[in-house]
Amino acid sequence: MIGTQAAMTAPATAPRYRADALVAFAHALLARAGVRDDIARDVAAVLVDGDLLGHTTHGLALLAPYLAEIEKGTMAKDGAPAVVSSRPAVQAWDGHRLPGPWLTLRAFDAAMAMAATYGTGTVVIRRAHHIACLAAYLKRVTDRGLMALLVCSDPSACSVAPFGAVSPVFTPNPMAAGIPTSGDPILLDISASLTTNGLTARLYKAGAKLPHPWVQDAAGNATDDPAVLFNEPKGTLLPLGGLDAGHKGYALALLIEALTAALAGFGRADPSEGWGATVFVQVMDPAAFGGDDEFARQTDWLVEACHTATPRPGVERVRVPGENGMRRYREQQANGVVLFEGIMPALAPWGEKLGVAIPTAND
Repeated sequence: MIGTQAAMTAPATAPRYRADALVAFAHALLARAGVRDDIARDVAAVLVDGDLLGHTTHGLALLAPYLAEIEKGTMAKDGAPAVVSSRPAVQAWDGHRLPGPWLTLRAFDAAMAMAATYGTGTVVIRRAHHIACLAAYLKRVTDRGLMALLVCSDPSACSVAPFGAVSPVFTPNPMAAGIPTSGDPILLDISASLTTNGLTARLYKAGAKLPHPWVQDAAGNATDDPAVLFNEPKGTLLPLGGLDAGHKGYALALLIEALTAALAGFGRADPSEGWGATVFVQVMDPAAFGGDDEFARQTDWLVEACHTATPRPGVERVRVPGENGMRRYREQQANGVVLFEGIMPALAPWGEKLGVAIPTAND
């Protein structure tokens, strides 16, 4: 979905990198920066999975900013989350600003363990650092026949205006879900805003425009020019639905704030601690509800009904969410990962500084 990532159509001559080589490279950079080895390994894997799925703004593009946060001391290198509250199927953690990908993986581990006994498990995390691409976590859960929900917000930032306003209150507040089927899972990764900070920043630096008027200037006029977010007086990202139906994205943003900040007990009502995340993770075991077979029967029917729905003019075939991502994932695992053109130049200085060689591309 272009609202959460840059569209990726790789030219035939684009350099490709083996996925395992990219993971090893990212792992080495993080470890040389002082990150504990198991944390570094998990962060590297999640970032590369983002690129494998085609989420090029939320994969290795984040590694240079993460290394800068580690260098500044605003992302922790070692430690463990503290359990703030615990009941049989619910836990609340303080993430102590540990790397978000590692914390989120641990939260899914805990939620899956709870779901094995109680049919469901939920973990909320306050004071995590940024958690990267939400879709990158889902397949780990759906491969076990379980359903995953993941939402997050960043209480330190605001770039999305409530419907009817021109002043920012929210972040894009992404939400993701992994739904198992008899075949590929349905993978949702969307935002409560029409686009993201990552994509608008990338296009602004390139002097490019958005595909549609997904942002508004300070006077409330919808535009496709990301520059309005960076030039004074600053504009904002529009909520999902835009000027016509943005009350829907506004409502979703409020729900996500409640699931993250309110449940975690830490959010926008508190002093900012810098770039980070407040996270809600939930796992459900279909066997504890209507049963695995019945769950698959329903989800398989939905996939087939969507695939066989008559497409409108100009649409070749109706897809389900995550279909393109899984296709990219398999193709790039087999043939190498195409990285957005600015990623390796941004990481080259870190490689030189930390003594880690840049991987060789398979041209």
